[in-house]
Amino acid sequence: MSSEEDTSQTSSSSPPESSSSPPPDSHFIGRKEDIVKAGRVTKLVNGCRDVLVLYHKGQLYAMDMHCYHAGGALQNGDIEEFNGLLCIVCPWHKYKITLENGEGLYQAVDNPTVKPLKTHWRSKGVKQRIHKITEVNGDVFVTLNESSKTIESDVYQTEKYRSLFVKTRQKPEPRK
Repeated sequence: MSSEEDTSQTSSSSPPESSSSPPPDSHFIGRKEDIVKAGRVTKLVNGCRDVLVLYHKGQLYAMDMHCYHAGGALQNGDIEEFNGLLCIVCPWHKYKITLENGEGLYQAVDNPTVKPLKTHWRSKGVKQRIHKITEVNGDVFVTLNESSKTIESDVYQTEKYRSLFVKTRQKPEPRK
């Protein structure tokens, strides 16, 4: 699992930057053609951050791999659109996270006394750390978002959770 981004929360939904050399402090993720074919790739970046890089509808996105709510494996989540915003839906508890900026979305009701209820999607604010994607000659690099502002997905980037997730992944399959 690997990836990186600059100190600002940069959207990774804009087209990947293309230049002749990778940015400083960036981390090689893989060849774009391989990521496009796979759809999703996870990497441990810089030995400290589990990152999900995904390709959807012509765009590359990068974010923390574990959902901000309970650490769900976002690489297994569906991509859906809510109010025109592309979101990954956590497979554990169905939390919606925008691909562009990591906002958590929830369905709100303005006035619960009016029937039928009118619902709409609202933002909880940025909950998932988004990382910057750069493409150089078909190679994809991620620059970690190292903003000092704490984001809820940060809690699952500690060694405590990393070792817990590794143990969970290595459990033997139940016998049939």
